[in-house]
Amino acid sequence: MTTASNWSSPPAGVTLNRREIHLWRAHLDTDRTTIQFWKTALAQDELERAQRFAFPRDRDRFIAGRGILRAILGRYMCKPPGSIEFVYDPHGKPRLSLSQSDPPIRFNLSHSHGLALYAFSCDREIGIDIEAIRSEGSEEGIAEHFFSSKELTEFRLLAAEQRTLGFFLCWTRKEAYVKALGAGLVAPLDNFSVSLTPGSPDRLLSADSDSWMLRSFEPEVGYAGAVVAQGKDWTLCFWEFNHRE
Repeated sequence: MTTASNWSSPPAGVTLNRREIHLWRAHLDTDRTTIQFWKTALAQDELERAQRFAFPRDRDRFIAGRGILRAILGRYMCKPPGSIEFVYDPHGKPRLSLSQSDPPIRFNLSHSHGLALYAFSCDREIGIDIEAIRSEGSEEGIAEHFFSSKELTEFRLLAAEQRTLGFFLCWTRKEAYVKALGAGLVAPLDNFSVSLTPGSPDRLLSADSDSWMLRSFEPEVGYAGAVVAQGKDWTLCFWEFNHRE
């Protein structure tokens, strides 16, 4: 069942504790002055990656997305955004380069059509995914290729008017779990199952599902979102990022 999301401004001294998962929502389309500001905070490898985008809008969204990530991490760590350092695991999942005095923050991010989500935890592996809900007529073909047999059966039982939403509930839940594992695109998506019927409880069925909790939520009207994190003893906080703060 989709968790109600009430996005609000974070307190000035926002802190992260182990019993909370913090989700931040941000819009990536902004003015040139703001893009140039975020650009000054990026590392050289991020700037080089930005230059590889063929279209200016995609380049600017990447710059804004990384700049915002650095700004939020800077708030938690009391550091300037430009001083944040990342390392990458073998599948490309970014992590913080932490000193012994730094808080054990884990994070993940996702974006779709200019809307970005950031998930932060204290020493818990975490994954997040967002997708704009749109019908392109290819949902069943994709489901046949990537969904588990259990998911495909549940998908085919949905009423026609529920199938698009059901597809994106399934897709975001699966992606969030795979990203939490840090397995990247090499993870076999049909080796585990998630629930996908709109209005039904969120369920993750995997060999290690006792170690994780899945929550779906509505990032914004017309979007589906899901987060997966280690443990069962956490709650969600929903924060709105403001470029002007």
